[in-house]
Amino acid sequence: MPRFDILSIGEPMIEFNQTTPGEPGYLQGFGGDTSNMTIAAARQGARTSYVTRLGDDEFGRLFLELWAREGVDASAVAIDRQAHTAVYFVTHGPSGHVFSYLRAGSAASRMTPPEVPDALLRETRYVHASGISMAISASASDTVLASFETAKAAGARIAFDSNLRLKLWPLARARAMIGAAARLADYFFPSLEDAQALSGLEDPGAIVDWAHALGAPTVFLKLGPGGVVVSDGTRRERVPGHAVKAVDATGAGDCFCGAALARLAAGDGIVDAARYANAAAALATTGFGAVAPLPRPDAVRALLAKG
Repeated sequence: MPRFDILSIGEPMIEFNQTTPGEPGYLQGFGGDTSNMTIAAARQGARTSYVTRLGDDEFGRLFLELWAREGVDASAVAIDRQAHTAVYFVTHGPSGHVFSYLRAGSAASRMTPPEVPDALLRETRYVHASGISMAISASASDTVLASFETAKAAGARIAFDSNLRLKLWPLARARAMIGAAARLADYFFPSLEDAQALSGLEDPGAIVDWAHALGAPTVFLKLGPGGVVVSDGTRRERVPGHAVKAVDATGAGDCFCGAALARLAAGDGIVDAARYANAAAALATTGFGAVAPLPRPDAVRALLAKG
């Protein structure tokens, strides 16, 4: 049996989240889409590992402590004494949440393909990364694609979340590199907003067709509060959203991806995995921050039981 269910590659970020719109108070937490995803999967019972670079700083040490508490393997995390751990701020207002980043030149952006040991890739059932993992630098993009190719050749399944951030790279390059990753993916997790920008399409059905045309056999099109459309190319199903008291959507899409992969690793089919992940993502919006509100299985199953 492989040592890990899920291995993720990307950039963790220390989070400072505004607790009251217009007020100066911020809550320190943890973020970074791939780290969020990994913790969400670990909280559902998956055996997880994370690969990145951290600065030799207090923020990096906080992440190592966090992953140890959450049961996430960090044996392949490198410490970079010439670069810093990335930071971001979340503010809230009438148009929703706004992100401000201090990530240029971060330790994670200095990742190179040898950073991910081949032996680790061969010990994992699912290998995951995101558009952000690729956008932070050319070498990080190379790292993701090389890892996907090695893992796929070893029999692992590939999962890719689009997570488009146009502050990090131009749309033309994003389309090319996200398309290259999606072609290698067994499971593609675009959000509706990302997919509309990447494809130039508006209709969810047409977008699912576009995603399959990139080469991904299974597509989870995330619709935010509207739920998710899941498709294997022959069967397509819309899973509706859940009505919850949402206060902060930061990390909800990452939670969906982590919960879905955890359930796939546990043996669920794609529609059951989508239903579970949809409930988990809804619960993730009911607290502040990307990590603190990530739910445990009892809470997810309680929400599912309500129908």
